[in-house]
Amino acid sequence: MSTIYTRIVLFVMISAAVFACTSDKKPVPAKPLQVSENGRYFIGEDGKPFFWLGDTAWLLFNKLTREQADQYLEDRKQKGFNVVQAMVLHTVPSVNIYGDSSLINGNVATPALTKGSDFTDATQYDFWDHIDYIVDKAKEKGIFMALVPVWGTNVKNNKVSTEQAKIYSEFLAKRYKDKTNIIWLNGGDIKGSDKLEVWNVIGNTLRANDPNHLITFHPRGRTASSEWFQDARWMDFNMVQSGHRRYDQDTSAKEKWHYGEDNWKYVEKDYQLKRVMPTIDGEPSYEGIPQGLHNVKEIRWNDADVRRYGYWSVFAGAFGYTYGDNSVMQMYDPKTKDAAYGASKPWQDALNDPGAGQMIHLKNLMLSRNKEDKAAGYFDRLPDQSVIAGENGEKYNRLLATRTNDYIFVYTYNGRIIPLKMGVIAGDQLKASWFDPRNGKTTLIGHVDNKGIHEFDPPGTEKNGNDWVLILDKI
Repeated sequence: MSTIYTRIVLFVMISAAVFACTSDKKPVPAKPLQVSENGRYFIGEDGKPFFWLGDTAWLLFNKLTREQADQYLEDRKQKGFNVVQAMVLHTVPSVNIYGDSSLINGNVATPALTKGSDFTDATQYDFWDHIDYIVDKAKEKGIFMALVPVWGTNVKNNKVSTEQAKIYSEFLAKRYKDKTNIIWLNGGDIKGSDKLEVWNVIGNTLRANDPNHLITFHPRGRTASSEWFQDARWMDFNMVQSGHRRYDQDTSAKEKWHYGEDNWKYVEKDYQLKRVMPTIDGEPSYEGIPQGLHNVKEIRWNDADVRRYGYWSVFAGAFGYTYGDNSVMQMYDPKTKDAAYGASKPWQDALNDPGAGQMIHLKNLMLSRNKEDKAAGYFDRLPDQSVIAGENGEKYNRLLATRTNDYIFVYTYNGRIIPLKMGVIAGDQLKASWFDPRNGKTTLIGHVDNKGIHEFDPPGTEKNGNDWVLILDKI
């Protein structure tokens, strides 16, 4: 009896010790990324909030060498980007900078594969090995690769049947399902209604063979994935492409939703849908691209514009933001003389365009109120225009507000006066500050009474590009 009793006591003690060691640990998601419990945001594998700060590098796999890819990824890491959006097949077939073709006879169902992956041996190192190298290098730098399996125009032009799509998607899923930094962007600048059956085959096949990676649909300009796939079970989050046209250039009146430059309206629309999913603007206007896209004589979108799209969409409820640069997205090299959309700056120089260095401030701001224990300052955030007293404003005069019970952020693009209803969050007084989206610096205003209506006058004169975030913190 004494022996049995001793074993029981020992078992209880060991169990208690194990429980004591593990009970204080935060639950860690089994997947590299997963959707938060409230369906609005992402959680990383460390259990912490994941703010998607994406960069657009559509032709990364086609146009860069291994060494150049290293250079690009390191730059984006240093600037705070944690997602890179790239095409797997830009064309059918695609050929990379080493002359390796992606497919046999242009058939997506027959990827061109070689035995081995030694890049010093041209007979081994193929198109897919090159993608593997870049995906792995991105992982080393903490960057997720958001991959478009095949760009939309190829499908629209009947280069991918449903049968081919199934075989190809299964190949992709099985090849990359064990990579921990993959996100799938089905589609590719295309309406979901164009070859709907192909997109659903790709989505369903990816989901069946790769259950641990998130999937969305990258739609055509001025449309949203939710228009076609809101109820698709393979969808994990929504994506909009607000596009590259200014208000007077918008020709999308026939679309279900057409909002011109007001990308926050796409996010607001998704936010109100019955099936709750995270949403993001995955392609707003690129820095350095002509307004309207096709006329190279038009003025170019600049850093103030890409900031505006970022803060507008995130404050409207998006879980992150994707930046883009005209030269970088196509990896433009003047020697090749194949510029699209009037690109003239080498991609290496364009890496340092002003907007690229300013995006990290948005990410840092949104993560700054995260609470170590429960992350309430992040996951409890919601858009709330009701805190604005009077009219919210239209177009560039629009104010966008987001808050929790502990803070309020209000963004103004032109530095207009912000009339705010006080008393929304608890406390006799609140701490007020100005946040500068250009450099990430915060300037204290002081303590303000938390009652009535208070008008806040941003620094500088009222003009487009004099953007600021008003911060009110609970004391």
